[in-house]
Amino acid sequence: MADQVTITLPDGSEREVPRGTTPLDVAASIGKRLAKAAVAAKIDGALVDLDRPIEAAAEVAIVTDDTDEGRAVLRHSTAHVMAQAVLDLFPGAKFAIGPPIADGFYYDFELPGGAHFSEDDLERIEARMREIVGADQPFVREELSRDEGLDLFADQPYKREIIEGVDPSEGAGEGAVSVYRNPHDGDGFVDLCRGPHVPSTKRLGAFKLMKVAGAYWRGDEKRPMLQRIYGTAWESAKALEEHLRRIEEAERRDHRRLGVELDLLSFPEELGAGLALWHPKGAVVRRAMEDFSRQQHEKADYALVYTPHIARSTLWETSGHLDFYADGMYPPMELDEGHAYYPKPMNCPFHILIYKSDIRSYRDLPMRIFELGTVYRYERSGVLHGLMRTRGFTQDDSHIFCTPEQVVPELQSLLGFVLDVLRAFGFSEFEADISTRPAEKSVGSDADWEMATDALFEAIKASGLSYDVAEGEGAFYGPKIDIHLRDAIGRRWQMSTLQVDFQEPQRFEMEYVGADNERHRPIMIHRALFGSVERFFGVLVEHYAGAFPTWLAPVQATVLPVADRHEAYAREVAGRLRDAGVRVEVLDATHDTLGARVRKAKMQKVPYVLVVGDDDVDGRTLGVNARGADQPERGVGLEEFVTRVTAEIAERGSPERDPAGDPEGAAAA
Repeated sequence: MADQVTITLPDGSEREVPRGTTPLDVAASIGKRLAKAAVAAKIDGALVDLDRPIEAAAEVAIVTDDTDEGRAVLRHSTAHVMAQAVLDLFPGAKFAIGPPIADGFYYDFELPGGAHFSEDDLERIEARMREIVGADQPFVREELSRDEGLDLFADQPYKREIIEGVDPSEGAGEGAVSVYRNPHDGDGFVDLCRGPHVPSTKRLGAFKLMKVAGAYWRGDEKRPMLQRIYGTAWESAKALEEHLRRIEEAERRDHRRLGVELDLLSFPEELGAGLALWHPKGAVVRRAMEDFSRQQHEKADYALVYTPHIARSTLWETSGHLDFYADGMYPPMELDEGHAYYPKPMNCPFHILIYKSDIRSYRDLPMRIFELGTVYRYERSGVLHGLMRTRGFTQDDSHIFCTPEQVVPELQSLLGFVLDVLRAFGFSEFEADISTRPAEKSVGSDADWEMATDALFEAIKASGLSYDVAEGEGAFYGPKIDIHLRDAIGRRWQMSTLQVDFQEPQRFEMEYVGADNERHRPIMIHRALFGSVERFFGVLVEHYAGAFPTWLAPVQATVLPVADRHEAYAREVAGRLRDAGVRVEVLDATHDTLGARVRKAKMQKVPYVLVVGDDDVDGRTLGVNARGADQPERGVGLEEFVTRVTAEIAERGSPERDPAGDPEGAAAA
């Protein structure tokens, strides 16, 4: 019938519905629970409002509030409510953009006279938001011409700039703009937006404003500094409460705080932003990480190399970095009669030069090169964050040069290698993203990009990892796989990267002699396993809340003599452990009581605190306080403990069964 259309639901079933039926009607026909949870819909894959009429045959999916897409809609709508509240409370305020982000949302504002929000203002804004939610204001979509949009936002310069810049992601398109109104008391509040949104403000409510920060308009330090309010919003009060608990736990695990408390590292002001000093204990952990990485690479037939920290501009011109990556590079140094030298932002051109230092045969391939190479990349001060985002860092960087036939098996082998190493550090949940060709700033033919992308898809499918596709997020020279892991409190971290590159071998005219005795172009695979040593260290600190597994712990055992007369035996115990390869320290009885020294060692999250007294001296035993244990073990033989702890180190174990679960409680036990 002409007035009926066929819709296909996610389970493959089909329904005939009247033309003009809305997704909300569809949800209600399926069940009350689905209609109540619905916040938006997908029509043929496009996110739309629940009241969007279905005018033709289509695939229809209901987006509920407990999904990632549904939460993004909730957060986007809550950001609009916050903007309305701010404009109500601060007449003359200018508002810029307010997108949903991971776990929340933000909105940028410019207050009259350059004023700043205070913590008290957040309480007032939140109270006004709850009034708006209670008013049950509908979200009404309108399409306007470009000129109508400019007139509507005549007193809002940031909105006008978006319209004039024609940014579809923010509601502006060629010749048209989309806006959403919340009608109340006349015209009500209106915002430039592509949507979708919840049907009305009453659908919101589980939100909290978190903090205020400064943010340059468009991230440009030459543009105005705006006031950014961050908030979070969830589908229920319970989900919000759980999120706030996770935030508290994340703050407790913050590597910047723990780095100072555990004497691992520091960030002195005199050093400059984005740079860290590694203290002896932090350096021990880092060395253990790097040594393990070297060992694993050597077992996997990688050749270790070292390369300089700077290079002439001609190298970066050939590689394309000066054309495509100059914004992330530091200014050059003028040396050698005016030649420009740049600190290296990447290691790959150096490894290419090593490959090119000799004639290569197909029998030499794959050729795997590995380096713990320090690189330098300029980051704006506003995005720097401890070790997670720095201006100088070390990559466990590898480049594999292979034949076209070797690409897929090499990628499959690389994925297995990466996951095995990450598992050795205590991680078990992994996901992947495949990033495809960027629309702008890329080099190479369509055929090369298609071949490289297909190789990545084939490898990731064979691995069994779940993955998403990040359209347009590849590097300028090739597509990539990013491996993400989940830490002890469920946060997602991007770690390892595998990237297929057809472009650099062409730019550097790399060759190998094939079985046909002809010259061929190798394919290059870039691979950073940790991502960066610094960032991986920061993730490890937060994953374990500073209570490292025994093999990584900077001090693996602390020996405490009960009194001065036990010190000689305590040092004998320490010597025996040290001879067995255990990192050990002695806290003598000179200054503190035994109880104070036990507390100090436990606050440092040492895996084993060993107490020796009269009986231990006589029996060559120890009192063993294992991190996480309910009670100490008494009368443990010295050699028995040496065997136990060295086996635990060799197996990369911990005193606790679940070392990442509750290390804070374990340390306080």
